[in-house]
This record gives sequence, structure tokens and C-alpha cells, in this order.
Amino acid sequence: MPVLTAVLAGTFAVGLLFGNGELPVPALHGQAGHFLLAHVVTLLPAVFLLYGLGRGDLRTEAVAGRFLRGLDVGLALTLAAAGTTCGGLAYAAGQGALALVLARNIAGYLGLALLVHPLIGHRPAAAALAATPLLCSATGWYPNGRPRPWAWPLHPADSPTALTAVTLLLLTGAACALLRRPPPTPAP
Repeated sequence: MPVLTAVLAGTFAVGLLFGNGELPVPALHGQAGHFLLAHVVTLLPAVFLLYGLGRGDLRTEAVAGRFLRGLDVGLALTLAAAGTTCGGLAYAAGQGALALVLARNIAGYLGLALLVHPLIGHRPAAAALAATPLLCSATGWYPNGRPRPWAWPLHPADSPTALTAVTLLLLTGAACALLRRPPPTPAP
């Protein structure tokens, strides 16, 4: 937990330091919009969470005395809540709407990590997470420069569409992580 707390604080510090610095990404479909460096930094808490989730054997965890999947989901949701709190405090301190975008995107990537991890494992899930902002930036723009509804990391801070998408990602990811079936135990 101390590492995740430090990563979360560092993510906000670096994201706010980058400010509105843009990363040039060519558009494969539509028109290129504004893709901020801060959009990429928000991956860090989710990637560190995935590293921690890859700590053990899923068969062993399935018979553990504690409900480890519940603890993992609780950790991810606590991290998302802490990120939201940090974003709200930074916004209240005058850091602007970027603080809210950082908080929203951190929560979205955590939800996506919870969703993808049980399906493909922690290493491929980290790669899929890293590809998400690049895919969104390359194909997530309408010809008029507005972000498409599914490209939630690109939306402005006041976007209800992005907030809905992130909320659905967190809820679906938590449900997927809690309800995943353990791998079958090999016969002796």
C-alpha cells in the first residue's frame, strides 16, 4: 500500500507538472485532437496495481482462508477513491480542470485493470492498458476534433459521458474481478 500511495502522489505531481503539454500522435481516423502527456501518466497506478495482482497462483488464492479477490478489489477501489480525493483537493487548490481529468482517468484505468486482469492475466493486461490511451488518441476523434464517446480518456473534465464510462468501468471491473472463476485444479 505505501508504494501505491507514493505512485498515486507521484502521478498527480508529474501530471500537474506536465500541465497541458501535448504528445503528438497521428490520427488514424478522423482528425487529431489534443492528447496531453498527463493522459499517459495516469496509467501508473493501474500498472502498479496489476504488478501486485500478479503476485501469486490463482489456484492457491481460490482456497485461501481470506477472500483475496475481495481485498484486491477493495484496494483498487480505495486507490480510485484516493485519486478522486487528490483530484478534488488539487482542483480546490487552484490547479484547474486538469486535476479532475487526472483523477477520472486514474479511476478509469483502475477499472479497466480490474476488468482485463481476470481475463488475460497481469502482464498482458498491463500491455492492454498501455495501448488504451494510444488507441484512443489515434482513433478516438470525430472529424470536428471532438472525442468520441468511447474514448473517455480524451474528454474534458466536465464530460458526463466520460464520467459515466469510468463509473461503468469501475463497477464492471469490480464485478468481473470478484466473480471470476478460479482455474480448474489438475487431477492427481
